[in-house]
Amino acid sequence: MASTAGRARRGAKSACMNREPRFPAHDEHDEAGCGSHFILLRKEVPVSNPPCILTIAGSDSGGGAGIQADIKTITILGGFSTSVITALTAQNGVGVDAIHAPEPGFVAQQLKTVRDGFPIAAAKTGMLYSAPIIEAVSAGLRGRSFPLVVDPVCVSQSGQPLLREDAVNALKWHILPHADLLTPNRPEAELLAGRAIRVPADIPVVARILLGMGPKAVLIKGGHFGEGISPVDAVLSNNAVCTDWLALPDTAVVQLPQPVGRTSNNHGTGCTLSAAIATYLGMGLELKEAIMRAQRYLNHCLRHGYTPGLGAGPPDHASWIARRADEHHLPSLATL
Repeated sequence: MASTAGRARRGAKSACMNREPRFPAHDEHDEAGCGSHFILLRKEVPVSNPPCILTIAGSDSGGGAGIQADIKTITILGGFSTSVITALTAQNGVGVDAIHAPEPGFVAQQLKTVRDGFPIAAAKTGMLYSAPIIEAVSAGLRGRSFPLVVDPVCVSQSGQPLLREDAVNALKWHILPHADLLTPNRPEAELLAGRAIRVPADIPVVARILLGMGPKAVLIKGGHFGEGISPVDAVLSNNAVCTDWLALPDTAVVQLPQPVGRTSNNHGTGCTLSAAIATYLGMGLELKEAIMRAQRYLNHCLRHGYTPGLGAGPPDHASWIARRADEHHLPSLATL
């Protein structure tokens, strides 16, 4: 029986690794001629062969952030989500009550098993919690050929630490040098860089400090800035403009503004954005285009955010499906 099962697993793995390319060529265009081959869900990737996207992060028992937000985002955008759980949290929209971390060896085993069994097209990290877990993840990602998005999750939205103090240096030494994109918010950028952002001119300086730690690109997210820096550059009815800053080596820092709706239902926004960027990278998009598409996805979901329980609610990840259906006059899920 063991021999038969082993042969079956090897056969399945071989079939998986020998599949056809997972995403369309860069020069494929949609009917509108805008270069987007991701207009309909069924056109984002072939249904039979979505790209495998890996999320390495903590579990949010409240469902709004962490692995749960990542899996929803990856799936809705047309990817196949695989996962490595780095921590279990007891949390809801009000706060985090407790954290349980698995043994680093089990984290390493999850990562090895997933990489052995799936042709990963892109990956992201979120909550890594401790230095030993960070070291296990770093070792497990060696030899990869897929892009890696690093969301340096340090503190929950409600203020509870999600990264131990001794893990900050481990993150700098073992993860940041291997990141294709680092996506810190303001507090995370300040913590990692060791420098406060007080005026707009500080943002490129901090971005350059972070680039010096090894990532190929840095996206400083604008959601935690106040008036005078971001996000409220302009107010139109109930909307504002939020600016993220993209830094690449040897080029000026680029501002990427986008309209956002005012809402308190923003639990899990960083997880959602980084998962969306990783998914689009796994589909073959260039970095800036992947970021801009991820921004649009997140901001659409934020405008439809809701409060399923106490405290801050999440963006409505599934609202993207209804948007696509409306644009193309397809029946909604409720009518099927």
